[in-house]
Amino acid sequence: MMNMFSNIYSANEGFSMFGLGIGLFTVGALLLFLLMLAVIAIKGYALWHSAKRDEKGWFIALLIINTMGILELVYLYFVVGKWRNPKVKVEEKVNEPKP
Repeated sequence: MMNMFSNIYSANEGFSMFGLGIGLFTVGALLLFLLMLAVIAIKGYALWHSAKRDEKGWFIALLIINTMGILELVYLYFVVGKWRNPKVKVEEKVNEPKP
């Protein structure tokens, strides 16, 4: 029984599971947490836009399907048109009457 635990914890290396130190697990957990926050923010933004535009199909799809933010980014970029170059609108002159 002692031999089993001696592979996981040694006095020279500290805690090491599968040859990886505790620092690597901490960095991985931090990156996973940051990714989770970004996905939640993007999902909320996409859901808000789909509700505002009264697109029930997109709202249900975005709510149910979990693609780690890929579907949400596709919706925001291609359907809503966020982050695209704004198209130049030709403004009509105020004083000119319409024919």
